[in-house]
Amino acid sequence: MTDTRHVKLKPGDTIGILGGGQLGRMLAMAAARLGLRCQVFSPDPDSPAFDVVLNATCAEYADVEALELFANDVDVITYEFENVPAAAAMVLDARRPVLPNRKILETTQDRLAEKDFVTRLGIETAAYADVTSVPSLREAIARIGLPAVLKTRRFGYDGKGQVIIRDGDDIAKVWTSLATKSAILEAFVPFEREISVIAARSAAGEVECFDVTENEHRDHILKISRAPAPIPDALAEEARSIAGKIAGALDYVGVLAVEMFVLANGTGPKVLVNEIAPRVHNSGHWTLDGASVSQFEQHIRAIAGWPLGKPVRHGEVVTMTNLIGDEINDYERWLSVPGATVHIYGKGAPRPGRKMGHVTEVRPPRGK
Repeated sequence: MTDTRHVKLKPGDTIGILGGGQLGRMLAMAAARLGLRCQVFSPDPDSPAFDVVLNATCAEYADVEALELFANDVDVITYEFENVPAAAAMVLDARRPVLPNRKILETTQDRLAEKDFVTRLGIETAAYADVTSVPSLREAIARIGLPAVLKTRRFGYDGKGQVIIRDGDDIAKVWTSLATKSAILEAFVPFEREISVIAARSAAGEVECFDVTENEHRDHILKISRAPAPIPDALAEEARSIAGKIAGALDYVGVLAVEMFVLANGTGPKVLVNEIAPRVHNSGHWTLDGASVSQFEQHIRAIAGWPLGKPVRHGEVVTMTNLIGDEINDYERWLSVPGATVHIYGKGAPRPGRKMGHVTEVRPPRGK
C-alpha cells in the first residue's frame, strides 16, 4: 500500500479519476480551475468525463496492464463511484496513493458492514438484520416488524436492489425477486424528511461541512435538493457533527455524503443515518453555483493535500433540480430563468431514470 499521508500536489500535477460519469466530469473541471490535470479511467467509450480531459484510458477495470499504465501517468488516484472493483483498487494502490483509502470501500460497499460500523460509533440507524435465506428473512421480520425494506448488501443505487415488504406479501417470492444470497432487512422509517450532509476532510483531520440539504426523491431517484434544510439549528449541528464523526472514524480524505432521516420525536426531531456515500454526491450539486467553494473543489483540495475552503452559501436558499430522462430536452426553458444555472452532462440519448443534467437556482438574501 502506498503512503497517502504526505500527498502534496502542485499545479501541473495529474489526478487519476476512476469512473467517467458526470461526477468524474465535474471533478476534472474543478481540478482544471486549480491548475491540476486529470486523466480518467473508464470502460465506457461514451463517458462524459472524457470530453473535459486531455488524456483518458478506455479499458476494463480487470485490465491490469491498462491500470498499471494509468497509474504511471498520474500522481494520485481518486474515484467517482463507490463500487470500484477490489482487485483494481489493489493494483492501483500498490503504485500510487488512492484517496479516499481503498480500505474504506470494504465498509461502504456492503450495507451490513456500513450499518455495523455506524452503530459501533454510537450513531443511530433504523433497526436492521442480516438476511441470507427465506427462513432468516422470516426471523428478521418477526424481530423488526412490517413494513420493512429488504436490500441487497452490495451494488444498489437509485432504488435498485431493494423492495418494500408489507403485511400479506409472499415472503418467499419477495426473496426470490431480489436474486441475491446476501441482503439486509431495515425497518421502514416514517420520516418527516430526508436530508444529507456533504463533508470534506483533509489528511490533517480538518473537516468542513456544507449546509445540511433537504432531498426530495421521485421514483427512488433524487429530484430536488434544497439548502439549507428547514430544520432546527441544533438538529443541523447534530447532523454535521455525525458526518464529521464518521469521516474521522474512517480516517477519510476527500468528500463524502451522509444521508439521514429526520424523525418526529416526543422531545423534538431526531436524525437516523441511512447511508454513507464515499464520494461527491448528487445532493451536493447545489454547491457548484450556490457556495463559495463546491464539493468538487473541496474533494480536489483534500486529495491534493491543499487547505480546504470554508463553505459560505451565496443565497438565502439554493435549489438543485435534476433533469432526468427526456426533461433534458426542455433545457432552453431554464436558460431564461433568473438566478438559474444549467449544467448539461454531455451524455448520449436520454433514457427513463437517467440523470442528464441539473439546474441550480440561487435566491438572493432578502433585501437584495
